[in-house]
Amino acid sequence: MFDQQCNYKAVRDCISGERPADEVSLSSIAVLSERLERLKKCSSLFSGVSFSDQAQELAACDTITALC
Repeated sequence: MFDQQCNYKAVRDCISGERPADEVSLSSIAVLSERLERLKKCSSLFSGVSFSDQAQELAACDTITALC
């Protein structure tokens, strides 16, 4: 439970500008993205669920960082 709360808080704080896009926030958005994709595979109820534009931008930063 603690890890989930840290994931959400790190991403929320990064999006709101309270913390920089660091390793913690980038790895947190990656974990949350993976979890959302698993939910989408498990049930069609989640097919229309997506991250906010800001969270998607943060997730894109993680992808770019991983490629470098």
